[in-house]
Amino acid sequence: MPGIRTVGRPMTIRERWYLFEIVKGMAVSFRHLVTNIFHQDRMPTLQYPEEKRVLPERFRGRHRLMKREDGTPKCVACYCCQTACPADCISIEAGERPDEEEKVAVRFDINILRCVFCGLCVEACPVDAIRMDTGKYELASDSRAKLIYDIGTLLND
Repeated sequence: MPGIRTVGRPMTIRERWYLFEIVKGMAVSFRHLVTNIFHQDRMPTLQYPEEKRVLPERFRGRHRLMKREDGTPKCVACYCCQTACPADCISIEAGERPDEEEKVAVRFDINILRCVFCGLCVEACPVDAIRMDTGKYELASDSRAKLIYDIGTLLND
């Protein structure tokens, strides 16, 4: 085959200059300018630090670990949340309790940099030890190390 030949009609002068499309784009920009100046109540933008966003009831925010009545973590180190996590951002180290036969999480870390906030860890937990109902979505930090939450940080949320 020598090559592909495209057959079509030649473009008109109007189509080659794109003048009509430029005028349409400028009209959209002018309409948004007028709306933003005279109808600020219809603007979708929030004045962020002063106005907080209204969160849906099932919003998945920052993680937290639940406590027992005595203040110890409710986590029994079953590794279900770590196994269910598709981003592999949860790491758990189990330890033995001296008075009971179930395990306890000695180390429970969540790397927020890797987390996709899917909620599979919450669904997988058999003892309801991990939740994402804090309502906190401001996760910015100046250091990557601050975005790896340890067991102390997760218990205090």
